[in-house]
Amino acid sequence: MINGDQIDEIVENAVGRGQAPGVVAAVASGDATHVSAAGVMAVDGPPMQHDTVFRISSVTKPITAAVVLSLIDDGVLGLEEPVDTLLPELAGRRVLRRPDGPLTDTIAAERAVCVRDLLTFTWGFGMQGAMFMAPFPWPIVTAVEERELASFGPAMPASTPDPDTFLARLGELPLLAQPGERWLYQAGSQVLGVLAARAAEAGFEDVMRERVLGPLGMADTAFHAADLGRLATAYEGGQVSDPPDGQWSRPPRFPDGGGGLVSTAGDLIAFGRMLLRGGAPVLRAGTVAEMTRDQLTPAQRAAVWPGFSFLGDRGWGYGVSVTEWGYSWEGGSGTAWANVPDQDLTVVVLTQRAADDTGLPAVCDEVRTAMSS
Repeated sequence: MINGDQIDEIVENAVGRGQAPGVVAAVASGDATHVSAAGVMAVDGPPMQHDTVFRISSVTKPITAAVVLSLIDDGVLGLEEPVDTLLPELAGRRVLRRPDGPLTDTIAAERAVCVRDLLTFTWGFGMQGAMFMAPFPWPIVTAVEERELASFGPAMPASTPDPDTFLARLGELPLLAQPGERWLYQAGSQVLGVLAARAAEAGFEDVMRERVLGPLGMADTAFHAADLGRLATAYEGGQVSDPPDGQWSRPPRFPDGGGGLVSTAGDLIAFGRMLLRGGAPVLRAGTVAEMTRDQLTPAQRAAVWPGFSFLGDRGWGYGVSVTEWGYSWEGGSGTAWANVPDQDLTVVVLTQRAADDTGLPAVCDEVRTAMSS
């Protein structure tokens, strides 16, 4: 049974302690849903509302995975299918001998990248912790920044190029690891968006709307905010990082499947309930089971490079983190989504304060912990 008073208190206390200017939290179990809102949409701005729109950053990833998995369910894509046919820019990969080494010091990839590699983030390209702790920028990090790919950081709708240009620029770069060897964060979801668009012969947001957003009634989820009056102001380090008329105020050239969506608590509850209820009308039940179990092999877990903090004791499914209590993912913009299957529980917490050295605002975990204890 949902304790709405407890949720209200947690959310109000989080705002009172200064965790974020405003918070929206939603909890669903069975046919009941409770939504709490506290604080403001912007400092000195209007009150936070239940249907306020947030930049959900990496909570985009599970939705992107569901789009691709629906294409697999329908036979449009194959899980073990090499991506070279649809993504010829990624054919004939080279792999860096050392991830921090010169871009010319490479060896040939041992095999082609397949769809499963992208879904599990083991395709050989992405973020790892050591690249951010190095005394000097790694050549691969500099190359990604120069090409404006946003593959090693948050989505940048105002500067990331269109999908074809994005993939052409990405194809100029070597991989950091052999396909299937290591878990590396972020870039797999970006490529999945391009793959889904080419497989369906339509724009990625159109594919997402046809296969996931439309069937679930997720009308407020998109790659830009249609109603800027409902878009919360984003903050980082106490400063405005994106105002309502900023990067998410217009359609981007690149619909970033790794972190580009805006959404609401209600829409994300709908997505979570779909998965807990067996996937209909989006996915098959067996597909949901595969999506939400740990897909990493012991060898892949052992190969995670030192300094990588994203995994910890978690596993990774298809676009979701897998834990002992369920599955979830968080967004660096200050958002969190989780399903706890044993309790038929979906939890969504949305703030507009980005993660810092201490992590996400504590309320992102406090609501789930309170409801699942």
